[in-house]
Parts: sequence; C-alpha cells; structure tokens
Amino acid sequence: MIVDMRIYTTRPGKLAAFVKLYKDYAWDLQQKYLGRNLGWYTVAEGPLNQVVHLWGYDSMADRDAKRSAMAADPGWSVYLKHSEEAGYLIAQENRFLKPTEFSPVQ
Repeated sequence: MIVDMRIYTTRPGKLAAFVKLYKDYAWDLQQKYLGRNLGWYTVAEGPLNQVVHLWGYDSMADRDAKRSAMAADPGWSVYLKHSEEAGYLIAQENRFLKPTEFSPVQ
C-alpha cells in the first residue's frame, strides 16, 4: 500500500470557504473514484490555513488509474473550474508515504 498525503494551503481567511467548496463539489467524486480516504483534516497548530488529506492505494498504478477515472468525470472539471474562479488556494503539494512493516495501516 502507498499513502498519498495531499497538503493544500489557502489564502488567510479562506480555509472554511475552501472546505465548503470541496465538500460541495469534490468530496462525493473522490469517494466514488478514489475510495480509500484515511483522513481529511484542517491544521489546528503549525502552518495555518492548510488542509491535509490522506488517500490509500494498493500501488502507484492503482492511484494513477483511479485518479485518471476521476479526472475524466465531467463533475471533476466543474469542481476545478469553481476552485480556480474562487482563487482560494496558494499552494498544493503531495507526498507518497510507504507504511513500515509495523504500521497499523497496511
């Protein structure tokens, strides 16, 4: 298994609006196509105005196939258009994590 950790940084004061936009337009699509959400969080301490979410995949090929299927859904384009127009995001990053042999999530 691999974990795709995604970190989104919003403009100050726009975190709640970004979360609402995501919930309204993207959450259901990501649940449908990506499936294995391991957590979806807002940062309470440390770098502020950030969202962190974790997605589990069997492999990079599994991730690529699922994300490609999601990207082909017209609803995903609608979300991306709304997100771009809103201009809430400053930065995005993702990291791929590989569990250790003793990790509780495999």
